[in-house]
Amino acid sequence: MHSRARSPEAKLRRAEDLLDAARTLAADLGGVRHVTLAAVTEAAGLHPSAVRRYFDSKEELLLELAERGWNQWRDILTARLAGARGLTPVESATVVAATLVAQPLFCDLLTHVPLSLEGEVGIERARRYKTNSFAAYDGIVEALTSSSDTLTTTQVQDVIAAALGLTAQLWQVSHPTPSLAELYAQHPRWGHVALDFEPRLTRLLQAVAVGVTVTDGDGGAGKTR
Repeated sequence: MHSRARSPEAKLRRAEDLLDAARTLAADLGGVRHVTLAAVTEAAGLHPSAVRRYFDSKEELLLELAERGWNQWRDILTARLAGARGLTPVESATVVAATLVAQPLFCDLLTHVPLSLEGEVGIERARRYKTNSFAAYDGIVEALTSSSDTLTTTQVQDVIAAALGLTAQLWQVSHPTPSLAELYAQHPRWGHVALDFEPRLTRLLQAVAVGVTVTDGDGGAGKTR
């Protein structure tokens, strides 16, 4: 077991050890829903009681990973779009899908953030999450709007809203429990529908991106640019 962290640097390292352990466990166990604080502290080599010095709860630890996921998505997407101009709606949607798919842990967490994580932490921790995730969101919107010759800011926001909702749902059904995986093996049609995460996300986001350019939020004709 590690000794108790006494300096700020050591405390930060211990917190990073816990976050790294949670990432590994989520990947190894089949999702963050299987991650427990006991398993995280054991994997990080800490005493079970030590985790409370760094995170008040499992929800706070996972929310930290989600917050970092937002920053990573912004960085990956803006790097992908660096210098890009005149993208079509289909091309913009493809970038959104591809950069989300590149972050499996973030895709998984997108289900849990509104379901349990942000509502189960203190108000100041929730405020910090909202502040930082919205800052990343604004960067994503700006990068997509600047690189597109078609999509307005509002339309980009609609595409991102669709991306978040679709990812949260499709990721979970495409990563089934062992019993469901066995069921899909017995019924390949069900498995085909459930397991095609990346192609389905891409197709649906492309359809949304094209659709928002011809309709406004009320279903009427939209303005062209």
